[in-house]
Amino acid sequence: MPFNKFGLSDPLVKGILATGYTAPTEIQSQAIPAALGGSDIIGCAQTGTGKTAAFVLPILDRLSHERAGGRRVVRSLILTPTRELAVQIERSILGYGRFTDLKGLAVYGGERINKQISELTRGVDIVVATPGRLIDHINRKTITLSDVEILVLDEADRMLDMGFVKDVRRIVGGLPKKRQTLLFSATISPEVQTLAADMLKSPKVIQIGRPRNPIETITQHIYSVEKSQKIDLLLHMIEDWRMFSVLVFSRTKHGADRIRRHLERAGVVAIAIHSGRTQSQRQRALDGFRRGKYQVMVATDIAARGIDVEGISHVINYDVPTHAEDYVHRIGRTGRAEATGDAITFVSNEEEKYLREVSKFIGRKLKAQKFKGFSYVTSPSSESNTGKSSKPSQHLELPRSKSASGARKPYRGRRRRY
Repeated sequence: MPFNKFGLSDPLVKGILATGYTAPTEIQSQAIPAALGGSDIIGCAQTGTGKTAAFVLPILDRLSHERAGGRRVVRSLILTPTRELAVQIERSILGYGRFTDLKGLAVYGGERINKQISELTRGVDIVVATPGRLIDHINRKTITLSDVEILVLDEADRMLDMGFVKDVRRIVGGLPKKRQTLLFSATISPEVQTLAADMLKSPKVIQIGRPRNPIETITQHIYSVEKSQKIDLLLHMIEDWRMFSVLVFSRTKHGADRIRRHLERAGVVAIAIHSGRTQSQRQRALDGFRRGKYQVMVATDIAARGIDVEGISHVINYDVPTHAEDYVHRIGRTGRAEATGDAITFVSNEEEKYLREVSKFIGRKLKAQKFKGFSYVTSPSSESNTGKSSKPSQHLELPRSKSASGARKPYRGRRRRY
């Protein structure tokens, strides 16, 4: 079903087409009609399936029909856990709503609050906010939420994981009781169910795909490697397979910086993004990665749900996440919008317990193999335990990366061994 069959306004359909989208995803096909009908919604779908448009489009349609000039007031509030997601949603509002008279604003920490206050004073229709910064505005009385008609809780599971439940309950407690509430999440945990029961009225539940399973367009590869050889394997894969637009996940911000330094010394143009960077630095890094300025971006889990970049060819888990849910959100950065992608995970002996937790969480056995063609260095302890040296075993080869034109993209860095 094309977007114009939903009954969306002509300016909104024009804005959708201007962004390059012609057909809705499954979550959009089910959530948009329900939201336009006024129902509260619980939408569960994996990362990369188009949840943002599933709530942004109904909001824009409803508010554009009702707006008739006069003073702007906040009529829709979207709560999201990270600054990157807030910026991403704000861009979607600006893109889809470019031919409407609606104004959206993202408010989040790490930026000067006075600039946000100035924008709020001039008036906005839609506010996208992280809970902490919104509480700051509420305490300063620089935002009024008494006119909110539509509330969205985006990535609700992540907000709870990050400890925002008290802030969220305080914010929602100050909103009008008569409103439409839309809750979207990649997973529906008991905690999310409790939150939904308190804040939604007779919601329509929309479940896309199997709960907790990574989306089907992502091919998962698991490779065993000693911790000391991870950087060697990463460089080997980038050079040997001519990878481009690669997102590497590190468990810590210090680890992310260390990986970036190793890559740069080897001639790979890389950037790191984590909580130690200011918001402007993080945004410049994302913009540069999106434009192809950087071949590799190294990130921590804070960015796992905030990176919306088309064409990420590979996601590499340099470290296995300690929380199984983060695995799903990390690898969801590739294979987005029904495109295909590859997710690669490096597993050291110490991390096998985390891999078992991931396997249990997604309901699929993940078995580590050796990467063909890589020179493994066997530690003395492993040789004495097994009586044999470690040799690469047979496995499915990783498909070589290709550019949009289908040609293999050349590696531009210096070749250097570690």
